[in-house]
Amino acid sequence: MTTDCKEKCHTRCSVASRYRTCIRACNTCCQRCNCVPPGTSGNANACPCWANMTTTGGRKKCP
Repeated sequence: MTTDCKEKCHTRCSVASRYRTCIRACNTCCQRCNCVPPGTSGNANACPCWANMTTTGGRKKCP
């Protein structure tokens, strides 16, 4: 089973101030984790892989 990343990331990033940046990061995270937390922010506990992914600078990668 694969997650529909495009649709779920559109929902996740719908209220983001930097929509295109959010979509790009969200799609990367979705493909690696095969899940997207519900809602437009937070709820990362619904997808542990999502919460643990960081950038090379140590910041949260997934929106």
